[in-house]
Formats: sequence, structure tokens, C-alpha cells
Amino acid sequence: MKIAIYPGTFDPITYGHIDVIKKSLNVFDKLIVATTDNFNKNYHFSIEDRLSIINNSLFNDLKLNKNKIKVISFDNLTIDLCKKHKAWTIIRGLRAASDFEYEFQLAGMNKKLNSKIETMFLMSDIENQIISSKFVKEIASLGGNIDRFVTRSTVKLFKNKF
Repeated sequence: MKIAIYPGTFDPITYGHIDVIKKSLNVFDKLIVATTDNFNKNYHFSIEDRLSIINNSLFNDLKLNKNKIKVISFDNLTIDLCKKHKAWTIIRGLRAASDFEYEFQLAGMNKKLNSKIETMFLMSDIENQIISSKFVKEIASLGGNIDRFVTRSTVKLFKNKF
């Protein structure tokens, strides 16, 4: 069974992330979507809320296959998570060329830490490449419409929060 890990903060998960998830499912038998509390970031949603948002978006709103996707949180190195789940590929999404330098360095460091790990870069569809969680939060906080960027349950959550 080919298993991959898609790590990220997903604060919140967007259609850009979801494009990457769907594309990953065309290549891998199982995808582990893993969210973390990186100490370098300020989060809008708690880890528990993000897990709920991801699960609601993927399984309730979009009806994706629960047998092919597992949603978890983690608090260790991604390479350790890969080893634990016998996943030798890390999925990373790219939006623009500006993402590539950071992602390239991250992939290199992961490879140095564990030479068995490969990183696969996937791009979301063109209409979703500009979407970022940061912009979604900003638009929502200012009363803007985020329907085109996140799933129905996430829109509802934002409306309740603001």
C-alpha cells in the first residue's frame, strides 16, 4: 500500500489544499492529512478546531472516501510521522514560485534527516492557486465573502466566529 503524508497547519483548510489532497489520492492508496501546532505560528483555530474543520470539509461537505484519508494531529518531526505510518512520501502544495524556495529547502532537510523520504510537490488547480489560509482569515474578519475559498461548513464556522 502506497501511503503519503500531507502535513500543514490548515488554519483553515482551503480549496487549494483540497485540490492537492484530491490529486494525491490519484497517486497514493492512502493519504494522511496531518496538522500541527508549529511553535513559530499564531493560529486562528485551535488544533481541535482545525481537526474538526478538516474532517467536516473532507467527509461531510465533499464526501471524500474515509477509507483513503486519515486526519490526525502531530507534534514531532514530519519524518518521524512518516516512519510511524510507513509513509515514504511527503506531499507539499505549491501555489507560486515564491513558495518553491522554502519548500525546496524543507524537502532537502527532510532528505538529510531520512534519505528514504521523498517529497512530492503538487500544485492546486489554477483557480485555487491564489488562495491562502491567511487571506481567507483576513477576508472573513473584514466581513468579506469566502464561499469560493473554503467549504460550506468552514464558511458557517467563520460566520459564527465573526
